[in-house]
This record gives sequence, structure tokens and C-alpha cells, in this order.
Amino acid sequence: MLRIEEGIRALAQVEIGLGKAGRRAYELDEIGIVPARRTRDPEEVSIAWQIDAYRFETPLMVSPMDSVVSPKTAVAVGELGGLGVLDLEGLWTRYEDPEPLLAEIRELDDAAATKRLQDIYAAPIKEELIGLRIEEIRRAGVTTAARLSPQRTAQYHKAVIDAGVDIFVIRGTTVSAEHVSGRAEPLNLKQFIYDLDVPVVVGGCATYTAALHLMRTGAAGVLVGFGGGSGHTTRSVLGVAVPMASAVGDVAAARRDYLDESGGRYVHVIADGGMTHSGDIAKALACGADAVMVGSPLARAAEAPGGGYHWGSEAHHNELPRGERVNVGTIGTLQAILQGPSSSSDGSMNLMGALRRTMATSGYTELKEFQRVEVVVAPH
Repeated sequence: MLRIEEGIRALAQVEIGLGKAGRRAYELDEIGIVPARRTRDPEEVSIAWQIDAYRFETPLMVSPMDSVVSPKTAVAVGELGGLGVLDLEGLWTRYEDPEPLLAEIRELDDAAATKRLQDIYAAPIKEELIGLRIEEIRRAGVTTAARLSPQRTAQYHKAVIDAGVDIFVIRGTTVSAEHVSGRAEPLNLKQFIYDLDVPVVVGGCATYTAALHLMRTGAAGVLVGFGGGSGHTTRSVLGVAVPMASAVGDVAAARRDYLDESGGRYVHVIADGGMTHSGDIAKALACGADAVMVGSPLARAAEAPGGGYHWGSEAHHNELPRGERVNVGTIGTLQAILQGPSSSSDGSMNLMGALRRTMATSGYTELKEFQRVEVVVAPH
């Protein structure tokens, strides 16, 4: 493994200055998928995805953001073949009825939005609402998934498990298996995951080494990226950025090597953030992802709680916001955005239909096969 890590560091080093070099990395819009000599009928293509015991007709997780996922939209996404992830640190566990606050957020002036979001999200999480929201989704008969941050997982995980969640998501901007803190005992991911009876998806991460360590904790899936796209300002606030195409490729390499190391244990790679069009989703899968986690494309649905506005948990951090509320507009129903028909030619609708057509054009009928498709560097 050491040789592999050294090889990654040495790959395509570019001199930044006399005392610093860095590896050239690629965004999704800098690569292209190469069509094959053999094509398929899109109707014969399967985009089904299975993680642990749970099978989905689409390789789609919806980001745990209040502007996108409510209990109601989580059910709707589940009925359309995807997996909606509810944020258990959001409005739905802080307020019994968050609808008036969602309406207020939609009406805020841009200049006042961040401060007001901080005030609204300062309300404490009510543990009893965690079970209530999860049960609301479970009653509809769809797979339930819920998210906590690493900082709050130890405090609230029992309520989540007791409520009967199917898939547990531990998601932060950057999550490591070796967080060091002198102020509090950090979450021991390996022990925590070992003690649970449900599959755990954890992230984000963006490097081979970080992903490999997360895979060794026993996670069923690893999120690649920093969990944000259109509403994320981590790059400008922290200077932290790893282009998604290269990040997915690196983490896919860690999955391959961990498969050998563990004697056959497969960990799913889920590209998280930075995908706004159907072509981005296809390219993330082509780079090696098993599924994608998206937010802003579905924030544009008529059913989205944000009503055409989009924001994530980073936007209301009480000390250092790293996101903002953005106006993404409303373009159609959830069904039209995911399954069509599309009334737009910009890749914002019929996301899954476009993926089927991409796979058919390149000659593949299964997602695992599609990960082997040829790609080229094609700067936007």
C-alpha cells in the first residue's frame, strides 16, 4: 500500500513554484465519456444499485439538506427508486412545524440570509422528533436513511437506531478515521460501526489514503467530496478543494485495493456534490462511483421544501459559515427531474433517463460494467 500512496503523490506532479509541486487534478466538466463501437437500446439498460440488503432502481442518494429533503420528499424519492437522506440536525428535528420557517427563509433578503439562518438553526435538537420523523418515512414503506454529523453521532445515534433507520449516514465536510482532539473524546468510527446492526455510509473524503482508512472502519459506503456544490463556499473560506473526477478516481482505487486487502469486502463509492446536470452524474459513475449524492438538481423540484432556494448545513454554521442560500429556481416535478419527460435541453431534467442513454451509447447495460468505460480529458 505504501508504494501505491507514493505513486499517487508522484503522479503528474506540476511545479507550482521552486519549493512546491502539486498533482494535476480534474473536475467532472474537464473529462468526456467515449462512445463505443457497440451501442445498446436504452430500455435494456439497468441502472439499479444495491448496497447491503437494500436495492434501488436508481443509483441516487439525495443530499441531507433541508431545502431538498423533508419526510414527505424522502418518501417521494423512495417511491421513484432513489434514497432520500433526512438531516437529523435540521429544521425537522428542531421544530415540530418547520413550514413557517421554511417560508421565511424563502423570503429573506440575500444580505440577511446567513445571519437569520444562524438564528433559526440555533434552536436545540429535540430527540423525540428524531424518532417521529424516521417513523413518518418508515410508515410509507420506503427505505429510510438519516444523517448525523460526526460531532453529534455519539449523542443521538441510539435514538436513530431505536427508530428503525435502515441506512445510517455520518456526513461532514471532511470526515477522517483518525480525528484528533484535545477537548473531547473523538468518535471511534471503527468501534461505533462494529456495534451497529445497520449499514453505515460515511464521508466526505477526497483522497486515496483517507478513503482507505474509512473503508477499514467497516463502513458500507464512503462519500467522496465535501458535500456541496452550488451553495458551498468551502473553497473560498478554507481553501480546501479537490476536483471531483480525480477524487472519485482515487477513492475507486482505494476500493479496489481494500477489496484485495480485506479478502473480498466491497465498499461502495458515492460521489457527493458538484453534480448539477445529468452528464455530471454519468461522468462521476464513469470515474468509478457506484452511486451519486445530489442536492441542487432536486432543490429545483416543485415539491422541494426550499421552494426554489437551496442551502446546506454549512450555510448556518454558528462560527464559520461555508455556504450560502442560493436561488436555483423551480423547473418541474420530482418525477420529471428524475425520470422525465424533459422539457429542457440543458441536462437538468430526466436525470436517470439521460444516464441510461449514456450507458447505451457507450455499450454498457450494467453500472458495474460502465465503470470501465473509456474517458478522455476534454477541458470545458
